[in-house]
Amino acid sequence: MEGEIVNADSLQAYRGFDIGTAKPTAEEQARVPHHLIDVLEPSERWSAGEFARSARAAIAEIQSRGKRPLVVGGSGLYFRALVSGLAPMPPGDENVRAELVARLETEGLSTLYAELAELDPPTAERLPSRDTQRILRALEVALVSGRPLSEWIADRPFGTDPSPLPMIAIGLTLPRSVLYDRVASRVARMVERGWVQEVASLLARGFAPSLPAFQAIGYRQLALHVRGEWPLERALEETVRATRRFAKRQETWFRKEPAVTWFSNGDLERRIVPHIFERA
Repeated sequence: MEGEIVNADSLQAYRGFDIGTAKPTAEEQARVPHHLIDVLEPSERWSAGEFARSARAAIAEIQSRGKRPLVVGGSGLYFRALVSGLAPMPPGDENVRAELVARLETEGLSTLYAELAELDPPTAERLPSRDTQRILRALEVALVSGRPLSEWIADRPFGTDPSPLPMIAIGLTLPRSVLYDRVASRVARMVERGWVQEVASLLARGFAPSLPAFQAIGYRQLALHVRGEWPLERALEETVRATRRFAKRQETWFRKEPAVTWFSNGDLERRIVPHIFERA
């Protein structure tokens, strides 16, 4: 049974954000069909719920042709939304969102984070203080609905979706020291491939650094460099540091997922493939 890949990386969905998201190349996508890649413009927003609906549709379409869907990516909230469902949320309000983005530019993220801590202390406590997109969304929910995000989640927490998606979940890990070394070398390779030029091209096309896609690690740092605010050395140092912090948070998140079976990154043929076919 041949497989097809369903992308679960929140940034690979954006057109033009290729190098810094390690998006599969055109050759790789020609060799194995990929879904939910390059489906959004940088100015568009995509929620975890919208991803889950699109991913389930892609999975059903793949299975209808007798193929095996492989969901690949590291966006933990997307994975949880797909597998277990999400709490119901109020629709977004473009006017409120635009006001928050304008305030982000003039007042800074720390001010908005402090406001979230007043409106919704539980959500502020669990979000990293530099997670721009999720802080803005939590504020938007509170301002639009009059209820904090934490209350919406409490009404129907994760794992109560009436139709959970059955799957075999595989997590890959490395020793922390090896992982951190690879993060630094990966950033260097991306720069060699033209990452700075990619960011400059996106900005030249009129895409603002405040857009959701630019909240990806590395893109916001390199945007500061391209705009002349940071030297390249600082942008790269901050990118490596932020990526290492994210990798730690990412593993912590997925370790809480009971369905995930963990393997060393070198166990592909020796252990992972037999595990998949035993469970299939």
